[in-house]
Amino acid sequence: MYVGSNPTLSASYDDAPARGRFRVWLRRLFTSLWWQLADLKSLSAEMTAFSRATLALRAPAVRSLERAVAGAPGQNHCPPTTATRRMETPLTPLDFLRRARKLHGSREAVIDGDLRLTYEAFGQRCDRWSSALAKLGVKQGDRVATLAPNTHQHLEQYYAVPQHGAVIVPMNYRLVADDFVYLANHSGSKVLCAHADYLDTVDKVRDEMTTVEHFVALEGGKPGWLDYEQLLAASDGVFERPSIAEGELLSINYTSGTTSRPKGVMITHRNAWVNAIGTLAHLPMTPADRFLWTLPMFHANGWTYTWIVTAAAALHVCLRQVDATTVYRLVNQERITMLCAAPTVLIAIASGPEDGRMALRRGVRVVTAGAPPAAATIERMEGELGWTITQVYGLTETAPFISICAPLPEHDALDPVARAQIKARQGGELMTSGDLRVVDEQMRDVPRDGATLGEIVARGNVVMKGYYDDPDATEKAFRGGYFHTGDAAVVHPDGYVEIRDRYKDVIISGGENISSIEVEGALLRHPAILEVAVVGMPHERWGESPHAFVVLRPGQSSTAAEMREFARGVLAHFKVPSAFTFVQELPKTATGKIQKFVLRGGKAAIAKQ
Repeated sequence: MYVGSNPTLSASYDDAPARGRFRVWLRRLFTSLWWQLADLKSLSAEMTAFSRATLALRAPAVRSLERAVAGAPGQNHCPPTTATRRMETPLTPLDFLRRARKLHGSREAVIDGDLRLTYEAFGQRCDRWSSALAKLGVKQGDRVATLAPNTHQHLEQYYAVPQHGAVIVPMNYRLVADDFVYLANHSGSKVLCAHADYLDTVDKVRDEMTTVEHFVALEGGKPGWLDYEQLLAASDGVFERPSIAEGELLSINYTSGTTSRPKGVMITHRNAWVNAIGTLAHLPMTPADRFLWTLPMFHANGWTYTWIVTAAAALHVCLRQVDATTVYRLVNQERITMLCAAPTVLIAIASGPEDGRMALRRGVRVVTAGAPPAAATIERMEGELGWTITQVYGLTETAPFISICAPLPEHDALDPVARAQIKARQGGELMTSGDLRVVDEQMRDVPRDGATLGEIVARGNVVMKGYYDDPDATEKAFRGGYFHTGDAAVVHPDGYVEIRDRYKDVIISGGENISSIEVEGALLRHPAILEVAVVGMPHERWGESPHAFVVLRPGQSSTAAEMREFARGVLAHFKVPSAFTFVQELPKTATGKIQKFVLRGGKAAIAKQ
């Protein structure tokens, strides 16, 4: 930085007397340095050149400069230094547990069956596991895979692994052995931690897991497996906390892989922190909240609620297997105030045994995502159970939320049906998620007419670092400077986005675009239908036509003719399915998404899943 080239320093310099000029120059120098210099060392060259001309002017102003450089007391305009820059700390969700232990150490943090842990006890367990990992040879950047349902040991991995500088790799426990081999090898996992339910499955293929050096049984035990609890008991909890940059990897989360091998989504500390804070801004939690784990923790890090609940110093209530009866019991017994669930889980809760359903405590707040919920499901949950439903939208690649259907004051005046229809939309951007657009093939924004289809694209601090070891897929997903979701949507006049389909699931019949989600939502208003999925099937005349696969409610019966007649009363005739197939179950991924590619494969491919 040169004075002569800086207008802040050079302006009006010649208009002052000699001593006054020096003081003006000095004051302007401080002003400029305050904003422009990152280190006081950059003063040296300039001060050396200037010292010969100013040696005789050892005025109070010069002594003030010396005191400022030395950090003399009373100075309030000391320029920033390398030391002051170190006051900034990385944005990481690990800080949430540090705060919870400091301010809420004696507060109950985790319930898992009969086990109850305070935040201090939970934190100590995490520290002991971090120390044990170090003794197993795990270093910063190494991968640690976890294969478990929603247990307290699983929850501990989201703190113990990354605070040691390693990367957590949550595995979908509903996959098969061959998938576990692929995930372990692709991620390069050095340690695999598995729940007792999966030890036998892993043992069959452990020799194929070429990168795994240690197999740890989180619960139960077998020969050849290290015992998690014994390792914790032998650990002193002492480990060296590495310096972690917010852009470093926190987790590798694998996509569903319904049509190809799963892709490893690289989530950074910054991604997770920004998503957690943004979610809390829109969906506040306090230490009084009690969160039920109806959502798999492995799914996008439990939508980052593995960290969000801790950030609020609220209570984690673990749920190892989701069924309506168990949910009813825990909601009442543990006074649950909040939970997250995919629409399929909402349907199960809303359709469980009536005696348990009617006895449920009211006022529970529900966050739903994973697939667009039907308005009819929202109506039933809010009207019958007295619960509040909020839909969020996102993907594993966006850490995961990029929109929320936030309630607006004008929605209060709507009747329940109209309000549920709006709540079934995906809404608008979170404060922290970044820019969300719906664009055509030329990346132009579609009009806000609620009809023109485009693709949802996003850019912001929650978007993944990329796909692990897959630069081609990363480049394709990030084309045009935005992450491409593959979701087809419209934008309503109020700016709220509504997904109409996955682009690959849009049905084109006789030249008309048909949203399978719209057809499904209409059919779900039939009192006999529990679940339905609509896909495009070949049609001689129209090229493609909607085909509905229907799951009826227990004790209900219906026919294709009756369904068709009902559909003609609520849909445009070209959107009415040309065929109805009744099935016992719909094929789904572990996160509740319906596998429409299985349905498209033909009736022979449809079996009890």
